[in-house]
Amino acid sequence: MARQIPRERIMLGWREWASLPRLGLPAVRCKIDSGARSSSLHVDRYWRFSERGGPWVGFRLSNDGHGEATVQAAAPVFDERDVIDSGGHRTRRIFLRTTLALAGVEREIEINLTDRQGMLFPMLLGRTAMAGWFAVDPARSFLHGRREVGTPAIARPVSQSRVSAIHSPIRASHSRLP
Repeated sequence: MARQIPRERIMLGWREWASLPRLGLPAVRCKIDSGARSSSLHVDRYWRFSERGGPWVGFRLSNDGHGEATVQAAAPVFDERDVIDSGGHRTRRIFLRTTLALAGVEREIEINLTDRQGMLFPMLLGRTAMAGWFAVDPARSFLHGRREVGTPAIARPVSQSRVSAIHSPIRASHSRLP
């Protein structure tokens, strides 16, 4: 059953906490960026493998800037295409389709995996994920709740068994993001 787009857009601040529940990420600090076409998620490492006859990607996200692996997940590859970043650099990225939970809305979005290590926000929410649902007030922040002080930018999954259930055995070597 498809959800209808609301008549009034839900207002977001320029930064919000979001959730990617199918990836086992209950809390991710994200920058809301209407200038970016696609959404991006920081990963430290990713690797490709086949599952159920199709291409999959496994990936690891750090909870802090020290390389500690805190979340490991896997998902089917939806697409692979070139993305031009804000510096004008073109890179080939893997795209996933997953559920975004934000401001009381759950919707399917496309998100690419990339190295955002030097960025303040591990996730960037682009305009295609917002289209029809959200508007942005660049003067405001965290309109839909703040996490407690000390909450990491990428919170640990509520249940490691949930992540383990979607993580398949790795059948390919690890690759560093470009």
